Amino acid sequence: MHLSFEGAAREVTGSCHLLTVGAHTVALDCGLFQGRREESRAKNERLPIAPTALSAVVLSHAHIDHAGRLPFLVARGYRGPIYATPATRDLCALMLADSARIQESDAAYLERKGRPHAPPLYTTADVTQTIAQMIGVPYGRWFDVCPGIRARYHDAGHILGSASVVLECAEGDARRTLVFSGDIGRSGLDIIRDPDPPRVAADVVLCESTYGNRDHASVSGAKAQLGETVRRTAERGGKVLIPAFAVGRTQELVYDLHGLLDRKQIPAVPVFIDSPLATNATAIFELHPDCWDRGEALVRTDADHLLRAPFVTYTRDVADSKALNSRRGPAVIIAASGMCESGRILHHLLHGASDTKNTILIVGFQAEHTLGRRIVEQRPQVRIFGEEVSLLADVEVLNGYSAHGDRGELRRWLDAVRADGSPAPRVHLVHGEPEAQDAFAAALAADGYAVDAPPRGDTRTL
Repeated sequence: MHLSFEGAAREVTGSCHLLTVGAHTVALDCGLFQGRREESRAKNERLPIAPTALSAVVLSHAHIDHAGRLPFLVARGYRGPIYATPATRDLCALMLADSARIQESDAAYLERKGRPHAPPLYTTADVTQTIAQMIGVPYGRWFDVCPGIRARYHDAGHILGSASVVLECAEGDARRTLVFSGDIGRSGLDIIRDPDPPRVAADVVLCESTYGNRDHASVSGAKAQLGETVRRTAERGGKVLIPAFAVGRTQELVYDLHGLLDRKQIPAVPVFIDSPLATNATAIFELHPDCWDRGEALVRTDADHLLRAPFVTYTRDVADSKALNSRRGPAVIIAASGMCESGRILHHLLHGASDTKNTILIVGFQAEHTLGRRIVEQRPQVRIFGEEVSLLADVEVLNGYSAHGDRGELRRWLDAVRADGSPAPRVHLVHGEPEAQDAFAAALAADGYAVDAPPRGDTRTL
């Protein structure tokens, strides 16, 4: 039995790990690499295994850096099962189709401008075939992945349907239990339930480490900072531009803006959800009340109203989206994508990043070499659609809205992933940049964990 690390290894995108037991190989995630365009394109076009040699895919959740390369895998000939929770399967139907459309529209835009561009990695037809191969499995139920491997999902508390995975592996007389964390969420966030660590006698744990070297601001502190940012920007007549993941983060922001307005802590500024995907995702929330947090968050409202508040306007049409760039007066514009690598947020940044009245509000992790990271670093110039744009707008970062646990939350999750009295498992850190991983590894090693952070392409024997 062995495990190879083919993505999200010493980085935070392209999640993909190959588990081989006997004659069968299973992919844990098949995500899209994001970052420098040419470098990411080269990574995305190179599959770590021939599609026909793969027995199954076990998917942790629907975010593009975990699921976004599945249609490319299918387009290259993979016809096996793709296991996911039911909510993840439904979200993938939206998110992968949106990813295909974004690739197609961005290529068309660059072609019209006469700029170099690559063809889309996959089409909407490839997405349709991908969804046909997906099998929904609820939390807590064992399922046979392939001969020698069975698995069970546990709620990871990251986004709707997100999961950590327990995999029991058998080859001859050998038995090993592997836990793949997926992305571990935070405790105490509205809407999504808290993480549910699988308490098993694990031999090996693949643990995400995105924020392994830092602590988040409190959730209540993030809400207060959101209100202050909106107030300050509105006073000078500017727009708050928020790059946000369409699933999870957008719903949380709208919910909190609603609460701030109810308490008269922000002025009545219009909010525009410039993401058809975010609007459509509401229907997925409605289909899966089993994934909601039944605490205070949904006492005052419910999923049907998260995106349907009176002050919220949806801009499905491209013409309506473009009109926002010439709109005068204060406003909040929430648009995908979360790392500013594609989608409608690029057009708003192209027109709004150089306006000193505006604020760019970053509410999630920005991977190295992405436009979002360059904005966080407050580079004086940023390149958008091939144009150099002066970054004169204010830049605010709210890590309290992160859907990833910080180092304390990661550690508490990891400590819980073991049966009472069982020895500490071997830990392989994934989905983290070197600085975060090295700090987290040192802290874990000091407390007796055997831990490493394998680079991409490395293989470990179980």
